[in-house]
Amino acid sequence: MSDNILQLVVFVFVTALIGGLTYWKCRGQNRNNGQSQTKEYFLAGGGLTWIFVAGSITLTNLSTDQLVGMNGNQMALLVWWELAAIIGLIILAKVFIPVYYKYNCTTTTELLEKRYNNKHIRAVIGGLFFLGNALIYMPAVIYSGALFMQTMFKVDIPLMYIATAFAIIGAVYAFFGGLRAVAVSDTYNGILVLGMAVLVVFLALNAIDYDFSGIPEERLTLIGDADSPIPWPTLLTGMIFIQMFYWGTNQTITQRAMAAPNVKEAQKGIFAAAGIRFLIVPAIVVLPGIISFKLYGDIGDAAYGRIVGDVIPTWLTGVFAAAMAAAVLSTYNSLLNSSTALYVCDIHEAYFNKEPSVVKLSGYVTLLLTSLTLVLVPIYQQADSIINLLQQLNGLLSMPIFSIFVVGLLFKNVDARAGIAAVILGVTMYGMLTFKNSPLHTDLHYIHVMPITLIVCVAFALIVNKVVFGLTAQWAGKSPAIEVIGSAQEQK
Repeated sequence: MSDNILQLVVFVFVTALIGGLTYWKCRGQNRNNGQSQTKEYFLAGGGLTWIFVAGSITLTNLSTDQLVGMNGNQMALLVWWELAAIIGLIILAKVFIPVYYKYNCTTTTELLEKRYNNKHIRAVIGGLFFLGNALIYMPAVIYSGALFMQTMFKVDIPLMYIATAFAIIGAVYAFFGGLRAVAVSDTYNGILVLGMAVLVVFLALNAIDYDFSGIPEERLTLIGDADSPIPWPTLLTGMIFIQMFYWGTNQTITQRAMAAPNVKEAQKGIFAAAGIRFLIVPAIVVLPGIISFKLYGDIGDAAYGRIVGDVIPTWLTGVFAAAMAAAVLSTYNSLLNSSTALYVCDIHEAYFNKEPSVVKLSGYVTLLLTSLTLVLVPIYQQADSIINLLQQLNGLLSMPIFSIFVVGLLFKNVDARAGIAAVILGVTMYGMLTFKNSPLHTDLHYIHVMPITLIVCVAFALIVNKVVFGLTAQWAGKSPAIEVIGSAQEQK
C-alpha cells in the first residue's frame, strides 16, 4: 500500500471513528417544539457535563487559526495571549456564568435585554456578534485550515478547493448536530488534537537536538518592545479587557458553559479548560514556530504546516490530518451554531416569528454564512499574519460591545439607546484610530487603543443617558454576579 493511500485510509478511519462516537453519545436526544427546541438545539438541553464543557471550550478556541497563526509569528511573545486567557476564563466562571444562569439566558445578549429591559439593544449587539463571526472568524478559520493542509501535504490542489470542502462538511455537521453534537465531537477531537500537537512539539525539539542557539533573542523573549506584536506595556492596559470580552461575553465560547445543568457544573468545566490552557496550550502554539525559524528562516504562516510535514512520521500523517481537520471543523461548527443562535433568538424570534422551526431556519442561516465564508477566504490570503490581523479586527467590536455589558451590569436606569449610541461611537473611533488609511490614524498600538475605547464608550453612554434622555444612571451596588454568589452561599 502506498504512503498516500495509507494516509487517506487512516484519515478516513479516524474521522469516521470520532463521528461514530459522537453519534453514539448523542443518539436518542429529542427536539421538541417551541422554546424547548431552541434550548436543545442551541444549549444541548442544558445537558453538558463539565468534561464536555471543558472539551468544547478548548477546541472551539484552539483551531488552525491559533496553531497556524501563532506559530506563524515564530516568536515566544505570542504565548501571552494564552496565559492571559486563563484570567479571562476565571472571570467567566466567577463573574459572568452566575449572572447568565440567574437570568436563564440562551444567548449572552439576552442578558442585555433583561438588564436594559429593551429587546432592541439585544438585537443590535447580537447582530454585531453575528457580523463579527461571519466577516472575521469564520473565513479566517477556513482559510488557515486550508493553508495548513496545503502546506503540510505539499499538494498542488488550489487552496479554495480545500476551503470549500471544509466549509461544506462543517455546515452539514452543524446543521444536523446542534450544540450537543458539536460539544461532544469537540471533546473527542480535543483529545486527539492536543495529543498530536504535543507530539509535534517533542519531535520538533528533537529535530534541533533541543538546541535554541542561533535563534535571535527577539524570537525568544517574553518582553516585547515597541515594534513587536505585543509590546510589554499592553499587558497592563488592553490585554485583560480583551480576555474579559472574549471569554465572558462572546457567544461562541460562553454558549458551551451556558449549556451545563447548573452553575457549579459549568464552573468545573471552565476551570478544567483553564488548566488545559496553562499546562498544554502555550507550548504547542509557539515552540514549533520558533523551531521552524531555526530550520527554515522567516516563513510566516507557513511555518506550522512545514515543520509538521517534516517531523511527523509518514504513518502518522493521516492521524494528524484527521486531528487538524477536526480542529477546523469543530471551531467552524461552533461559530455556525452560535451565529445561528444569535440570529434565531435575538432577531428572528423578536421581530418576525416567536415560534419558528428552529432547525429549518438554522439551515437557511447556515447556508448563507457558508457562502459568505467562501467569498471572503481570498481576502485573508492577502494578510501578512493571520493572528495579528484577527486581533486587530477583533477590536472593532470587542470594546464597544464590552462597554455595554459593563454599563448594564454596573448601573441601573440607563436608556438602551444611550448604550447603542456608545457602541456606534466606539466602532467608529477604534477604526479611525487603528487603520492606516484613516486620516486620524495613530501610531499607538491597537491593544492600547482598546481600553481607551472602552472608557470613552462607558462615559459616552452615561453622558448621553443624562443629557439626551434626561436619566441619571444609578450605581447598581453589588454586581449581579456577587449577588448571585452571595445568595447561593446563604442558601447553603
